[in-house]
Amino acid sequence: MADTLINTIDIVIPTYRPGEKFLRLFAMLKKQTRPFNKLIIMNTEHELMPKEVRSALNADGRVIIRDITEDEFDHAATRAAGVSISGADAFICMTDDAVPADTELIERLISALESGEKVAVAYARQLAAADADESEKFVRVFNYPDKGRKKSIADLKELGIKTYFASNVCCAYKRSIYDGLGGFIDRAIFNEDMIYACTALKVGYESVYAADARVVHSHNYTAMQQLHRNFDLGMSQRMHPEVFGGLKSEGEGMKLVKSTIAHLAASGHAVDIPVFIVRTAFRYAGYRAGKMYDRLPRWLCLKLAMNKRFIRRNISK
Repeated sequence: MADTLINTIDIVIPTYRPGEKFLRLFAMLKKQTRPFNKLIIMNTEHELMPKEVRSALNADGRVIIRDITEDEFDHAATRAAGVSISGADAFICMTDDAVPADTELIERLISALESGEKVAVAYARQLAAADADESEKFVRVFNYPDKGRKKSIADLKELGIKTYFASNVCCAYKRSIYDGLGGFIDRAIFNEDMIYACTALKVGYESVYAADARVVHSHNYTAMQQLHRNFDLGMSQRMHPEVFGGLKSEGEGMKLVKSTIAHLAASGHAVDIPVFIVRTAFRYAGYRAGKMYDRLPRWLCLKLAMNKRFIRRNISK
C-alpha cells in the first residue's frame, strides 16, 4: 500500500484568454482540503492573458506561468511540457474553464489514484453549468453518471470504446507510471487523454472514474461548433487505429441521441428536440468527415477543423 501513497501534487492547466471563469477556478483550487504544490500554467500568447489574471496568479508563490505562441500549442505536447516542469508524485491536468464544484476535488481524485498500485489515471465527473441548455445538462448526466467505477482492459467487451475514456478537463495521473509509459504522445489534435489511458490499460494498469470528484464544465455549442469539434474527434480516431481501430463509437452515440430526445420529450422540453436533432446531424457529419480526413484536400480540413493550427503544422497535402 505504501507504493500507492502520494505526497505531492501539481496541477497543469493550458490557458487561452483566461477570464472570470478561470479566476473562479483558481479561487476554488486555493480552497481545496488537499493543497497542491505547484500550479503550472501553459498560457497561449502572453498578451492574451488579462493583466488582472496574471496579477492574481503572480501573487501566489506556487504558480509558474510559461507563455507559448499559438503556433507552439498542441493538446499533447503543451501538457507534456507543463508536466516536465513538475516534480510531484502526481499531477492533475485541467482545462481553464473547469471549475471545481467543491473544496474536495483534489482530495477525491488523489484518493482514487491511491486506491491501488495499478491505478494510473483518475478522472472527474463533469457537471453542467447553470446556463447550459436542457440537452447539454442531460448529456452531462448520461456521460458522467453519479456512480464511479474502476476500469481495466477486461472491461473492453462490456464497455467498448468507453473503456479507454478519460478526460483532461480534469484528470489525475500517477507520475511514476506516466514516466514509465513515456507520457503523452508527441502531438494530438484531440484525445491525448484517451490515447494515454489506452496505452496504460493495454499493459495492465487501471483507470478510475471518480464520480465524487466534480467539476462544473459544459458548453452550449452551435451546430457549426459541434461539427468542428467532432471533425477533430473523428480525425483523432483515424490517426490512432491502435486505440480506436475495431471499436465503433456510433452505437454509443445513437444510444445518447435516443435517450436525450426521450428526456426532452418527457421533461417538457419537446420544443428543443428539432434544435438538438440539427446539432446531432452536424456533429455526425463532422465526425464522419474527420474519419476520412486523409482523403480530403488540406483546404477543406482547415475549414472543418476546430484545431486549425494542428492541420497547418501536420497536414501537408
